[in-house]
Amino acid sequence: MVTRTRSPSRQGGFTLTELMTVVAIVAILAAIAAPNMGAMIRTQRVKTASFDVYASLTLARSEAVKRNVSVTVTPAGATWADGWTITDANGNVIRNQGAYTSLTFVGPANVTYTGAGRLSVNAAPVPFAISAANVDPLNYRCIKLDVSGRPVSTTGVCT
Repeated sequence: MVTRTRSPSRQGGFTLTELMTVVAIVAILAAIAAPNMGAMIRTQRVKTASFDVYASLTLARSEAVKRNVSVTVTPAGATWADGWTITDANGNVIRNQGAYTSLTFVGPANVTYTGAGRLSVNAAPVPFAISAANVDPLNYRCIKLDVSGRPVSTTGVCT
């Protein structure tokens, strides 16, 4: 059996030149990817906010049926971007949603579900339009309420 030993003068590893080459390649790739990453993050924020609106409307509808009382979703501030609150007819808070920064929400004054899970008679089904600056309009989100009150999410500008 032959054993090999390294000579004491030869050390394993990378040279400084090899390390600097790898760092330069990584820096170039990061510079190319950074602008696309910002657009992706903004688009994802719009998508996440639309999922939160959709989930809140679904929760409000199911709680109205479960509790057999009216459940209302109202904006927490001047706009839906300030967040919203889901409350039942007895004033019990079911859920609070926090505010969103750098997003634009357009929606109804509030959404009220009856104990049957339908939209209140006085409610006109105004869609929720969610957008942001520097996001392609094809990536905007629109959440409409159908006749029964069920939310339906679509991409693009609300029509």
